[in-house]
Amino acid sequence: MKSSALQIGKHTFHWGKRTYIMGILNVTPDSFSGDGIISKGDVIEAALQQARDFIDSGADIIDVGGESTRPGSQALHADEEAGRVVPVIRQLSKHFPDTLISIDTYKANVAEEAIHAGAHIINDVWGLRADPQLAGVAAKYKTPVILMHNRSNPASVEVRAQLGNAYIGAEYENLIEDVKRELLLSVGLAEKAGVEQTHIVLDPGIGFGKTREHNLELINSLDQIREMGYPVLLGTSRKSFIGFTLDLPADQRVEGTAATIAVGIARGADIVRVHDVREMVRVVKMTDAITRRA
Repeated sequence: MKSSALQIGKHTFHWGKRTYIMGILNVTPDSFSGDGIISKGDVIEAALQQARDFIDSGADIIDVGGESTRPGSQALHADEEAGRVVPVIRQLSKHFPDTLISIDTYKANVAEEAIHAGAHIINDVWGLRADPQLAGVAAKYKTPVILMHNRSNPASVEVRAQLGNAYIGAEYENLIEDVKRELLLSVGLAEKAGVEQTHIVLDPGIGFGKTREHNLELINSLDQIREMGYPVLLGTSRKSFIGFTLDLPADQRVEGTAATIAVGIARGADIVRVHDVREMVRVVKMTDAITRRA
């Protein structure tokens, strides 16, 4: 392990001691899971209420995103994305000063504005490969960065009635080795820009350019990603591979999500990114009690 702990202000993440919970707060009208808050009237009040519920339920991090990454979604201009997330982050920081906030973006200027508004972590679904300036922002502000593996093609989308959209899987010579190699390319971009090793978290990118079978294999092989020496975030919540496995729409995937999280923790996940915080906190606590008794 490159480091056994990450310090962010007065918060310390002791990797391997317990699993940390990231609650998803989508400031969008078109989230795949139907939880985007833009359509819920007063956006700021809706965001504060959702964050309050997450924090009361035990979330360690609130992950704020303004651009949907659901298959088939359209990219946002940076100004529009910042206009969605920055006011929300500013108010979250004001009302919940003891809670860590991450900004879910791959755009450097959005990340920088979010950091100025109070964000503590950058969560990049493109692993620093979409915007060459983002690594520099992370280094400049000494901001931890989550690097996700992503081979998705926005034009390659499979649609199934009631189950939603899914990216059509890319071709892999060896899934696990290809994911590891490409994650290390992102790590290299971070380190070249001056991001400290202790500030790097890896995400295998469940659902992004991967088939249902790829996703299942990745979760069951997560220990091989963890063996790379960096803490690992697992984001499976309500995703289409669960729906395709169980033949269920996004609002009926709580149990399927719970199964992926339990197995993921057993395989070494350090952070889980979830919609259903209250339920998944219970799953995490129980799984930790079994797998991390030492």
